[in-house]
Amino acid sequence: MKTVLITGASGGFGTEFAMQLEQQGYALLLHGRDKARLKLTLDALQYPERHRFVFADLSSRKETEELIDSLAGLELYGLVNNAGFGVWGGFAETECVAQADVLRVDLVAPVMLAHALIPTLKRTQGFMINVSSLAGETPLPYMATYAAVKAGMTFWSEAIRAEHQGELKVVTLAPGPSPTGFRDVSGAPKGKGNGFSTSAAKVVSSSLQTLEAGGGYCVPGWRHKCLWLIQKITPRFISLTIMAKYLKK
Repeated sequence: MKTVLITGASGGFGTEFAMQLEQQGYALLLHGRDKARLKLTLDALQYPERHRFVFADLSSRKETEELIDSLAGLELYGLVNNAGFGVWGGFAETECVAQADVLRVDLVAPVMLAHALIPTLKRTQGFMINVSSLAGETPLPYMATYAAVKAGMTFWSEAIRAEHQGELKVVTLAPGPSPTGFRDVSGAPKGKGNGFSTSAAKVVSSSLQTLEAGGGYCVPGWRHKCLWLIQKITPRFISLTIMAKYLKK
């Protein structure tokens, strides 16, 4: 049975990826830091005996390297770089350690995992899904580091896709607002962007449809596509002024 590693599988998109990939017949490596929360994901699956847990704090280089070492010799078919979080608030007023951890978890860890696993994924003719965000399409005051990291994720993922065209299917998933619990973790105020919200199920199913088509850049659902279009046609100096007022707590 083909095996897929899902990082950040203890909630949100991670749980949804687990449910939908299981339906496609995959065995899963469910990554997280919290065994109790991962158990909730496992309990939501139909065939829990197929799957197992792997634990690592991806903000720690040492634990990320240990996770990579634990995967040595495993013929993985898929990698879903889903783990990530953001920090809401003025950059200078927000703890620096938390800002740096956003960089490590959301971008550095995916780069490390992909670099280690691409040879195996190419050999198995498998796939990689990198969860980015429409936050990476424009600078975001009060989520400056998160937007910068997601811009990096999108550019990196798209470049990797071009480098391995015909050898490895790569999806760059760029959703907008979705009810995943992200706001609770980031400290984001309630209600921001709700008009563009799209379900986690739709986001994940859209990414898997893009994967089935051979990979590519995926903006899921018509609401997120509308938001993406607005981002593209609005001059940056205007969007910065608007977003600075809108996103301020």
